Amino acid sequence: METLVRQLYEVPGKVIMLHDGEYLFHEGDSAKYFYIVRTGQIFITKYATSGRVLSLRLATRSSIIGELPLFEDKPTYIFNAIAQSAAEVYAIEFPVLQSYLEKRPQMAINILRIISAHMRKQHTKFRDLMLYGKKGALYSTLIRLANSYGKELDGGILISVPLTNQELANYSATARESLNRMLSELKKNGIIEYRGHLLFIKDIDYLKEAIQCENCGREVCNIE
Repeated sequence: METLVRQLYEVPGKVIMLHDGEYLFHEGDSAKYFYIVRTGQIFITKYATSGRVLSLRLATRSSIIGELPLFEDKPTYIFNAIAQSAAEVYAIEFPVLQSYLEKRPQMAINILRIISAHMRKQHTKFRDLMLYGKKGALYSTLIRLANSYGKELDGGILISVPLTNQELANYSATARESLNRMLSELKKNGIIEYRGHLLFIKDIDYLKEAIQCENCGREVCNIE
């Protein structure tokens, strides 16, 4: 997938630098650019009218952002993109990208492959949210984080990215209080533990069995 994304740098664009916590775009903004993450990490989130936040992705190097409105008549961003750390993105104006795609069918096919992969990832996440409730959403999130940022150590997998309980709650579409209870239960049962500010998963098979994991591979089951 990274090879497909790399080809998009052939298209003329500009580099945008973001500070930690800075918005790349807001939900409802007029969509003008297609973005590729070059460095750093960017949260893709959705805000509910209740004030709840649902974190959909943590976009990292070679992730694309803002692709969904590409061919709309009046393109509008449907999510928020917020830098989780200092980040750098490559921005391509929609008309420029569309012109390139019209002249280069293979590049257009590659874009479809990338978007299709993103849709498959989201469908599997929503399956876990709908079928297995709050616990399923948390367990799925932990598995995806392990696939994206896990380091295998003696006795388990260390998630190398520090995340607050609120950020985990946002990924799991649940309240922080509920998430705190579920994490405490997992810790009590010896499934997870904390090592400093990092989560250490001691029994990932327990999490997979609880949500009847289909072992669809890291290219699909990840947080990016």
